[in-house]
Amino acid sequence: MRAAVFTGHGEPLDVREVDDPEPDPDGAVVAVEACGVCRSDWHAWQGDWDWRGLDPVPGHVLGHEPAGHVLEIGEEVERVSEGDHVAVPFNLGDGSCHRCKTGHSNICENRQALGLQPDAPGAFAEQVPVPHADHNLVKLPEGVSSTEMAGLGCRFMTAFHGLAHRADLGAGDWFVVHGCGGVGLSAVQIATALGANVVGVDLVEEKLDFAEGLGAVTTVNAAEVDDPAAEVRAVTDGGADVSMDALGVETTCRNAIRSLGKTGQHVQVGLTTEGAEGNLSLPTDEMVTSEIDFYGALGMPPERYDEIFRMVATGKLDPAAVVTDRIALEDVSDTLAAMTDYETVGIPVVDEF
Repeated sequence: MRAAVFTGHGEPLDVREVDDPEPDPDGAVVAVEACGVCRSDWHAWQGDWDWRGLDPVPGHVLGHEPAGHVLEIGEEVERVSEGDHVAVPFNLGDGSCHRCKTGHSNICENRQALGLQPDAPGAFAEQVPVPHADHNLVKLPEGVSSTEMAGLGCRFMTAFHGLAHRADLGAGDWFVVHGCGGVGLSAVQIATALGANVVGVDLVEEKLDFAEGLGAVTTVNAAEVDDPAAEVRAVTDGGADVSMDALGVETTCRNAIRSLGKTGQHVQVGLTTEGAEGNLSLPTDEMVTSEIDFYGALGMPPERYDEIFRMVATGKLDPAAVVTDRIALEDVSDTLAAMTDYETVGIPVVDEF
C-alpha cells in the first residue's frame, strides 16, 4: 500500500509503498478513504510530545482522523463486518479496563494514540490497522461520506465532548473559544447548536470570518486589541459562562480563563508544545476567588458518537462545514509545514491516496 512515512522531525514525509497491515485476532484493517490533517499530527511531526511518549520514529505513519470501509477482520471480531463504513477514534481503548467499562474509554488505562506513537501506526496511508475492533470502530450512518466524517475522530468529537459532557453549556450561555483552528471552529458550530452565544478569538481575520459563518455572534481579533479577555468580558456583560483554549499556549489558556465571569467553566483541549512540556501558568487566585472550574477534554468515548449522529441527521450539526481543503498524500508535508505559521484554515482532509 501507499503511505506517507515519517522520516524525521520537521522533515518531509516520504510517500512510498509499504507492507499492507494484518489484523490482530481481535482487530481489523480499514481501507482509508479520508483522513484529516490535524495540529496534533504537526506536534508529533515536530517532536513536541516525546515527554508524553508520543514520539514517532523513522518509518512510522502519522494520521489519526480516518474514515473508510472495513477491509479485513480478525477471527475474534464479532460486531464489525467487512464492508462496514466506519470512523476510527484516535484514542484506541482496549474495551476491558475499568475506564472502558464505566463509559470513559477515551481515557482507557491502556490507551493507544492512533498515529501518534510507534506501536499505533496511523492513517496517512491506504490502509490502517485498528486493534480491539469491536470496541473502537464506530459505524457511520447512511448518507455521509468519509470526507465529511474525517474530522470526527479527533477535533469535532473532542469539541463535542468538552462542551456537551464536560462543561455545563446551556441555551443562552456565553461561550468563548480562544483559537479558531479545526477544533476551535468545530466548537463554534457545536456550541451554537447547543443554544449558546459564541465569541471567537483569534489573530487571523479569515479564521474569525469562518467562525462567524459557523454561528459565532461576534469575534475578537487578538492582534488588534490590548486585552482580548477584557474585550470578551465587555461583550458578554461581565464574562463568559464557558471558555475553551483550543491552542495550548500560555497566552490563550490564561486569556480564556480571564474571559470568564464568576462561577465560569474553562475547558482545555489544546495540548502544549515542547517548550512548555505540559505546564502552563494559570491565574489560580482568580480561579479560587471567582470559583472557576477547570476541565480537560480528550477525545470522546465511541459509544457516545450516536449523540453527534442524531444531531447530524436533523441538520443541527454539519462536520463537513469545517472541512476546507481536500488534498493528496503528497500534499501532507506542505500542509504540516503551513501549520507552523498557522496558515491553514479549517480542516484539511486527505482523500487522494
